[in-house]
Amino acid sequence: MLILAIDTSAVASAALLSDDALESLIGSFSTADTRSHAEVLAPGIEKLLAGAGLGGADVDAIVTGVGPGPFTGLRSGIVTARTLAFAWGKPLYGLMSLDAIALEVAESTDAAPEFLVATDARRKEVYWARYALAGGQLPQLTDGPHVGFAADLPGLPVYGAGAGIYSDVVKAVPGFSTRQPEALSLGQFALARLAAGEKLLDSTPLYLRESDARVPGPRKRAL
Repeated sequence: MLILAIDTSAVASAALLSDDALESLIGSFSTADTRSHAEVLAPGIEKLLAGAGLGGADVDAIVTGVGPGPFTGLRSGIVTARTLAFAWGKPLYGLMSLDAIALEVAESTDAAPEFLVATDARRKEVYWARYALAGGQLPQLTDGPHVGFAADLPGLPVYGAGAGIYSDVVKAVPGFSTRQPEALSLGQFALARLAAGEKLLDSTPLYLRESDARVPGPRKRAL
């Protein structure tokens, strides 16, 4: 099974992965910029496919990170994934973006049995979720996702860029304090969950906040 994974909950990223044990990663890219998702994502995916000598017909499914994340950036990835799935006639799956970091934590050598993943939600807040590990299994979501102040997080080790920003009030884990969700880990988690017979999400975004955009009210009379 060949999947195209996309995530724009923080950075813009995409990856081509297969469930072939000999060559699971076909290619991937991610940007450091958190504000140019729409400009770089589609050209990046086109280059990724061309570099692998593949086209849309070769992809079996598309997986998109559904957040939580800022409205504009998150929407860019989900709309791109929905458009490609429609144009190519491929199934589309969703996965919570924080799961990508949770998988990286689970694969590290000193992962805590219970931990939090947190990313920057701006406005002095973080997006966060709680996970548990059990005997080599995939990380299991036990609470969340939520958005709130870092100081209000449970007193567990915290992984992800949100922890690095607020390391003065949370138990930030060195080595993970700049990690953002990326499509590579997201796609690996999706393949593992599909292989285990688990059901994935649809592509409904997890904004956790209302949009800042508002419909203007009626104009006031001048007289």
